Amino acid sequence: MIIDKLFEKVAQNGHVCVGLDTDYSYLPEAFAKRYPDIEEGLFQFNKALIDATIDVSACYKVQIAYYESYGIAGLRAYQRTLAYLRERKAVIIADIKRGDIAKTAEMYAKAHFTGDFEADFITLSPYMGLDSLNPYLPYIQNQNKGIFVLIRTSNEGAKDIEYLPTENNQRVYHVVGQKINEIGKEYIGACGFSSVGGVMGCTHADEAAEIRSMLSSTFFLIPGYGAQGGKAEDIAKYLYKGNGGVVNSSRGILLAYRKQPNGEANFADCSRAEAIRMRDDILNAIK
Repeated sequence: MIIDKLFEKVAQNGHVCVGLDTDYSYLPEAFAKRYPDIEEGLFQFNKALIDATIDVSACYKVQIAYYESYGIAGLRAYQRTLAYLRERKAVIIADIKRGDIAKTAEMYAKAHFTGDFEADFITLSPYMGLDSLNPYLPYIQNQNKGIFVLIRTSNEGAKDIEYLPTENNQRVYHVVGQKINEIGKEYIGACGFSSVGGVMGCTHADEAAEIRSMLSSTFFLIPGYGAQGGKAEDIAKYLYKGNGGVVNSSRGILLAYRKQPNGEANFADCSRAEAIRMRDDILNAIK
């Protein structure tokens, strides 16, 4: 199952998920002048970062909104980025956060698990109800795909709904997580985790041990590291025996060159160095 491939990537390369949330304004000035075309510029920037980080990252998360914002040119860059990631045998998470139901959800599943926009995993929102997940499950069962379902996010607004109290002194995200973990038991890989994973922000580490125990077979996509306040020692608490999650960093890696003298000339090397720093930070916390 696809979760076994991701599990092995973590074991080999560490926990870093490189977020290719690429805006054209992120391109170094000289690089942008070399590639003034939106499609070509976005793709060539992504390609350089992929080549620089492929052996020090577990997977790549490509946020579709950044590409949609540039219309057809952006979507062509998105498609080419996905194709290149497949060529490099990377694990791809398409960050699309769909949450509709019935026939519409079937079309989303078809769009992002087949054809031009095919990815290994996609992100989904369950807050219209768990039936919103049903159209994606046959792809997990039959076509080696996976999903990451929003459980507890790292944004401040998570408290508006996800933290509301429910029965038995639980919060909404506890209930959602338990339901996702139960659904996922039908899709457990050899690694012991499910191809039905969860998005779990790392910014509330006091709850980490309880959550990891409660969602024992759920593999986590973990936002919140770095700028949002999550630390490596927080990350370690959401893992199980050093695995069971990947940690996303987008601008921290994409824009690492801006923190270095003359970084523009070696932007890809700066991204690689930041991915290695982040990888080692997490591994040291686990040890």
